[in-house]
Amino acid sequence: MASKRQISVGGVKIGGGAPVVVQSMTLTKTHDVEATTAQIAALASAGCEIVRVAVPKTEDAEALSKLVRFSPIPVIADIHFNASLALKAIDAGVAAVRINPGNIGGPDKVESVVKAAKAKGVPMRIGANAGSLPEHLQELAREDTAEALVVEAIEQVELLERLDFHDFKISVKASHVPTMIRAYRMLSDKVPYPLHLGVTEAGTPFSGSIKSAVGMGALLMDGIGDTIRVSLTADPVEEVKTAYEILKALGLRERGPVMIACPSCGRDNVGVENLAKVVEERLQTYPEAFEVAVMGCAVNGPGEAGDADFGIAGGRDVGFVYAHGRVLKKVSSDILIDELFFEIDKWIAEGMQRPKRLKMAKPAALAMAEASLIPLE
Repeated sequence: MASKRQISVGGVKIGGGAPVVVQSMTLTKTHDVEATTAQIAALASAGCEIVRVAVPKTEDAEALSKLVRFSPIPVIADIHFNASLALKAIDAGVAAVRINPGNIGGPDKVESVVKAAKAKGVPMRIGANAGSLPEHLQELAREDTAEALVVEAIEQVELLERLDFHDFKISVKASHVPTMIRAYRMLSDKVPYPLHLGVTEAGTPFSGSIKSAVGMGALLMDGIGDTIRVSLTADPVEEVKTAYEILKALGLRERGPVMIACPSCGRDNVGVENLAKVVEERLQTYPEAFEVAVMGCAVNGPGEAGDADFGIAGGRDVGFVYAHGRVLKKVSSDILIDELFFEIDKWIAEGMQRPKRLKMAKPAALAMAEASLIPLE
């Protein structure tokens, strides 16, 4: 079920009905302030809303105050094994800390971090990872990894609750997608706290994006999940792009255009794959939310993609530009894409008003046949 509690990470609301938040993590050495700041800026430009930085050493903790000051988005300090680094991070003004209460040095160390976090109003992320479950859960993990993840998470929750600390979100990440889905579903039934979703160590952009979309998409459709990170072996900007594509596909967030394109088939007279690639690349410069369809022939354009704001349907020598379910013009194929973006830019400049749509009374093929009689521009 959806989380009932809400936390605030540097002013970004998480859980309790807030929109799903996109986050990522820097790849740079955190103590390299210049490089880390540049990467955070690139992530923020891509739409990242909160960013995590690794803090394995004292020199990384000492750089946090500058990073917090320079960063345009809230910074989370990722800390393991060393409670003193968590305390330094909190003093540096980070928006949140990610710790694992099971490996931070014992209950007294956890208590010291919680006390500091409460004093500064700093939330935490806690949780379990399938690759680093504690020794006492190894036997259970061999029988049911998802259950072991949930048991570990609940143990951490109970520890923080005993310390009267409730300002946290939880993760139970695994690289095996079915395990990850089962773990989050079980955990969501047991806790009211916000949940951070992720398929850990998902992989390269191709396979990792698919695994992340399947795992997180299944949960998000059930209303489970408040923040997401797509963990790719790639530039973290790609993580943010993929995250938004997942959220846009589910209708949960809007950021930039959505493109739909028909599969190649025997009616393709224009090379729809190349056409779609060019359109998709040009759409990346638009922050506005709208939908564009790219069709490979003039048969089913307005029918199969009739809900799109704009679209093109290609042909051997001519193509069609349509908008809001209606054919706008017939143009030469060599200027088809330019004409599409001319109409998009004009629409944006005029305020992005979407006209009331009339129910299409004619089959798509007939509509296109009639449109073929339009003089070529």
